[in-house]
Amino acid sequence: MRDDYPKPLTVGDGAPFWEFCRRHELRVQRCESCGRYRHHPRPRCPNCRSDAFAWAECSGKGSVYSYTICHPPVLPAFADAVPYNVAVIELAEGPFMVSNVVDCPNEDLFVGMAVELCFVEIDEELTIPQFRPVQEPRATNEGPSSPT
Repeated sequence: MRDDYPKPLTVGDGAPFWEFCRRHELRVQRCESCGRYRHHPRPRCPNCRSDAFAWAECSGKGSVYSYTICHPPVLPAFADAVPYNVAVIELAEGPFMVSNVVDCPNEDLFVGMAVELCFVEIDEELTIPQFRPVQEPRATNEGPSSPT
């Protein structure tokens, strides 16, 4: 458990988002009028201004849209993690999400990298969505079998 980890606001419009994350589900608001997915949660669609929405499950697939490498820690809680990346992930469903790409050396990150969702449990109350590179299936070097 990390007492020094900065906690997001888990009340208001965003409360359901964080509850879904605790259950290892990535859900964002989807407008029931125009169909557009949106993140961060808000009471009205920025596209059509409708207030009708549902919490739609996302595939967890996406790509790195942009990123930066943080060298000096912004907060003391991250001092042991420097240098670390902060990435803007474009979800397959359309919205953007700021997160980190884990299980990947910073020098291997690139714009357009395919990523998939993983969850990191910070403590009993907070689980955050993060992303890791999509692992492509390895090709086998087995050729046609030779007759015996």
